[in-house]
Amino acid sequence: MESNMITEVSSGVCDPSAGQPHRAALILARGGSKGIPLKNIKNLAGVPLIAWVLRAALDSEAVDSVWVSTDHDEIERVARVWGAKVHRRSPEVSKDSSSSLETIQEFIRLRPEVDIVCHIQATSPCLHPHHIREALQMITEQGCDYVFSVVRRHQFRWEEVDKKEGKNPTSPNIDVAHRPRRQDWPGELYENGSFYFSTRKALETGLKQLGKIAYYEMLPEYSVDIDVDIDWPVAEQRVLRFGYFGREEKAAVRLFLCKVSGCLTNGQIFTSVSGEDHVAINARDVAGIQMLQRENIEVCLISNMNEPLSKGLLEKVAQLTGCRLQFGEQQNGFEMELLMKEKNLCWNEVAFMGSESEDREILSQVGLNGVPCDSPVANLIAAKYTCQRPAGNGAVREFAEYILMLKKKSLLQEHQEHIDRANF
Repeated sequence: MESNMITEVSSGVCDPSAGQPHRAALILARGGSKGIPLKNIKNLAGVPLIAWVLRAALDSEAVDSVWVSTDHDEIERVARVWGAKVHRRSPEVSKDSSSSLETIQEFIRLRPEVDIVCHIQATSPCLHPHHIREALQMITEQGCDYVFSVVRRHQFRWEEVDKKEGKNPTSPNIDVAHRPRRQDWPGELYENGSFYFSTRKALETGLKQLGKIAYYEMLPEYSVDIDVDIDWPVAEQRVLRFGYFGREEKAAVRLFLCKVSGCLTNGQIFTSVSGEDHVAINARDVAGIQMLQRENIEVCLISNMNEPLSKGLLEKVAQLTGCRLQFGEQQNGFEMELLMKEKNLCWNEVAFMGSESEDREILSQVGLNGVPCDSPVANLIAAKYTCQRPAGNGAVREFAEYILMLKKKSLLQEHQEHIDRANF
């Protein structure tokens, strides 16, 4: 269990404003990232980086509003799609030299209703709702002015020396002659950069007049930071295991609905000299469907009369993949309700892969949704998973692997993952 240890630096206590204070989560996302261009909206494990913390903040139910402060149109679009409000920051606080404090101070000047700012870093994708709730309670219930996140590390530090002077380096935290074993040493606390919560008064004084300061200790598996390209693959593996996937992450998928055109195929139709239509299907996608079927997840291909593919061709595709074909006039939510009633399923037991704007209704209702990277609807919804691959070129296989990964993750949670924290 995570510890909420408090270190007081003075005896002052913060008096929250009368009544319930307005708590605003604020994510700073400037468009001019130097290490990784537009990294805040680059996909990490199928989700925009900033969306991982937005999802945690929105699901925490501890804040009254969730904001993204940005100077970039595309970041604004992604933030709104994922349910955040947007503060369009001024050019004065959008420079390379602008500090986070200056940007937050501008935000609270324009938002007089805000009493507590929960400044969350977009580059910390393993943040969970309970981290936000517990840290915020340290301000609202324990009277803290400022709370920041830390992680415990067992690292021996050495002071840097000028090699030209020929001095020996010294360690400020170990005795070389009596180097402690890891299990015998409590380690040290380091800021991990996940979040910094503070009262309005503390921010207005530039954090120079703080009363009660506290740190919130996060377990090391949740302490992930992304700064440069080399951090990305490591963060992706960590977030797949320890990230927060939303309230539906524990739902067991029993049915996978997949649109044919725009998902299983790339929409191209080939006509032979004899006038017979043909369509190409990627063998990887067929293998992905079979992977789901082996795990007792039924796969149903869906299409409607507006499809450019004939019903006869669609039936051949269904036969090739070993799937049932659901063919209707529109394939709207009502028709899917009838299908689920027939199979005795509820929405959170269904995964759906769509691609067109007409699929938005079903995509928004199912427990798990996915879209190919080249689909028109990819920019319109907050998809749980956006594939790296395009339609007809392995996107279905990729989403199938994601569904199975979530199933495995859910089973691990049921039996509790055993982490050797002494050697993490």
